Amino acid sequence: MKSYVAGYPRVIEVTIPGTTLTGNPLGDPAERRIPVYLPPSYDEKKRFPVIYLLAGFASTGQSFLNYSFGRQTVPEMAESLITSRNMAECIIVMVDCMTRYGGSQYVNSAATGQYETYLVDEVVACIDRSLCTLAKREHRAVAGKSSGGFGALRLAMTHPETFSAAACHSGDMGFELCYKPNFPAAARVLEQYGGSIPDFLASYEGALKKPQREFALLDIVGMAAAYSPDASKQAPGNVRLPFNPHTCEPIEAVWQEWLSFDPVEMIDQKEYREALHSLSTLFLDCGTLDEYNLQFGHRIFSAKAGKYAIKHHYEEFMDSHSNTSYRYAVSLPILSASITG
Repeated sequence: MKSYVAGYPRVIEVTIPGTTLTGNPLGDPAERRIPVYLPPSYDEKKRFPVIYLLAGFASTGQSFLNYSFGRQTVPEMAESLITSRNMAECIIVMVDCMTRYGGSQYVNSAATGQYETYLVDEVVACIDRSLCTLAKREHRAVAGKSSGGFGALRLAMTHPETFSAAACHSGDMGFELCYKPNFPAAARVLEQYGGSIPDFLASYEGALKKPQREFALLDIVGMAAAYSPDASKQAPGNVRLPFNPHTCEPIEAVWQEWLSFDPVEMIDQKEYREALHSLSTLFLDCGTLDEYNLQFGHRIFSAKAGKYAIKHHYEEFMDSHSNTSYRYAVSLPILSASITG
């Protein structure tokens, strides 16, 4: 553990050995150095609750530190909220689950590695050993945006023994609406590479400036790696697409595998509803103008949560999908209040 940024906000760097990720199929680094925000009064005489923050697709923990003119970083935001007494003091862990495919969706996959186990078992344990935390589920929350929001909500549903509160900002859900519309764009890009995912990845990774129009295929490959891995193939390209690349027709068996990860489908299962019922706080929001149609998935999820009497709070705000990290100013105080005490 070493100093990451001098002064305030106080951010340190914690090294996670990554034993769980050793030998992962993509050869991605096992050891990860992750930024951690420490609240103003942090010292070894007091213990603090922890919020685990999950980045979106093609981003990682370091992304929360990116400076942008006129916009606070997440640590700056937290520091301001705490010093103004609008947020209880918390440690904020900015997790690194990046992969060669752009992200892991925070799930275990034969195509990328055991990232869900890594986060829930290894990262949490390492943080509790390294820092002065309140090491119980009642004092842990998980939050994120986009793929990170999906990860936060799904982890709250699959690991209620670890997290007691969650915030999902514009998280992937309603897969029929948010992923299927991208299939044609991904198929058009893949056709340029003769249908070869390895050839596409080699070109994309080698480009000094990533072709924006080709991101649609990278995104679909990343999702396929999480939801429909192909253990019979060597990486890269060890995935099964949920559509025929030539006709763009859905492949129903593969698509059903994708849907098993969709929160709007998961909530219909008793074990996941019970997990959601156990949360002290569940916060969701989404931009009304979200270009990935995520507002519709969120409305479906919120309606189902209401039907099942799952206590939650859902908000929409007038914005699109990108550059909405300012919404953490809404969720962080809510989560910190929930896990403090």
